[in-house]
Amino acid sequence: MLNNHTNPVIDCLITRRSCRAYSDRKVDLATLQEILHAGTFAPSGGGAQSVTFVAIQNASLIEELERKNAEILGTPGAHPFYGAGTVIVVLADPQRPTCVEDGALAMGNLMNAAHALGVDSCWIHRAREVFNSEWGKALLKRWGLPERLIGIGHCILGYDSGSGIRPAAPRREDSVLIIS
Repeated sequence: MLNNHTNPVIDCLITRRSCRAYSDRKVDLATLQEILHAGTFAPSGGGAQSVTFVAIQNASLIEELERKNAEILGTPGAHPFYGAGTVIVVLADPQRPTCVEDGALAMGNLMNAAHALGVDSCWIHRAREVFNSEWGKALLKRWGLPERLIGIGHCILGYDSGSGIRPAAPRREDSVLIIS
């Protein structure tokens, strides 16, 4: 594998890591909007743009969403959002056959854009279960969104507290096969 990356995009892709401990520093609105804008440019099946983003910086709503996530995880006292002050809920329209793939690509764009802008991130699962519940459906309705949307992931954003990012694990030797 090549270890010398001089292209800034490749460097961003290789150096991004998930953060699991956040400081209380907020992501400013302009930076958040730039990250969201990049998310909207993720590839989507047939160019359908089946993904909807809901960015949340309201602490009480984040706490409520985190509590629901922890309940689904089976550990009601846990803090699966790791203290992040921003949560982007990525939702997709199941009427599109590529909705899950579209949402996954959008999550990747969000996390890579965040890293490029100096913001830390992590993909938190269980969005599907949260938004498949009666509580989640009611939340979608409150937001004025179709109740049919499915949760793809929670992209948490913020700034590392100093202990939330681990070094990259070595890459598997057998992960790439080139056939000429």
